[in-house]
Amino acid sequence: MRYTWPKFKLCRREWINLFWPAKYDVRKRRWVPGQHGAANVRYSEYWKLLRNKQVLKRIYQLSEKTFKRVITVDAAKFSKNKGVDHDMAALQFLERRLDTIVLRAWLAQTIMQARQIVNHGHLLLNGKKHNIPSYIVKVWDVIEVRWKVQKSALYASSPLLAGTHTVPSWLKVNKKSLAIELVDLPNTKEVSVPVDILKVIEFYARA
Repeated sequence: MRYTWPKFKLCRREWINLFWPAKYDVRKRRWVPGQHGAANVRYSEYWKLLRNKQVLKRIYQLSEKTFKRVITVDAAKFSKNKGVDHDMAALQFLERRLDTIVLRAWLAQTIMQARQIVNHGHLLLNGKKHNIPSYIVKVWDVIEVRWKVQKSALYASSPLLAGTHTVPSWLKVNKKSLAIELVDLPNTKEVSVPVDILKVIEFYARA
């Protein structure tokens, strides 16, 4: 089940801005939500592993079922077949989701907005309409914003056109045509997630 309630509550729960925009800044309200707040927190080893896992899952806004499959099945299989470290494989699967690609190219300001763009059919994948956010983009795949929505206010005010953010090296972006091409696999040098992915793998190994 995907979380559809207030996103700021998630940020307060994890004591971190999970989604980048300033409205999710938790510095003014650092306590855990609820009547008793931080009084209920127990800093056991399991608690630390759980919170670490929850942060990563919530950054990408995945359901528990989907997230667990990516970490324990998809990434593990890819790691074994390609000789890639399990944590790197997991990160690459998360970063190559179509909604994440849209976010990293800064066509959207949050992962929620990126998923909405995909769901509403704004994109072409290799020339064909595509609306599945979970699709794992392959190297040399090309994603384009459909011509009839390119002039909408949504894209006119996108961070990409504003030029305020840096696009990672594995993406080639054409600002004029609003096209994105995956030219390489994601790497840890340009992806900054505030968690230890190995501990996420450990969490599921212990479960």
